[in-house]
Amino acid sequence: MMSTPNGQRGFFWKSWERGGEHWERIRVTAYECPRISPDFLAEERREMAECDFRQEYLCDFSGASSSLFDRRLLDQAMRSDVPPLKFPAWRDF
Repeated sequence: MMSTPNGQRGFFWKSWERGGEHWERIRVTAYECPRISPDFLAEERREMAECDFRQEYLCDFSGASSSLFDRRLLDQAMRSDVPPLKFPAWRDF
């Protein structure tokens, strides 16, 4: 499987992060590719949002540029030992 990251979601991200030992992970950034010139990358970096550039050319699984919270922080905040609320809860009053 070969791709550029598309945020911290989907099959590619899950396979990269939690794919286990049966996946070999090789990260090659655009700076390591001789077909892509440093001038081109400098121009792209000027024209793109930094998070988009890092995702497209530096193999960075960053969150979406419009996200308010980092995905890893949200994952850390989730707990499986708390039962879900039953809505509409306001009717119980």
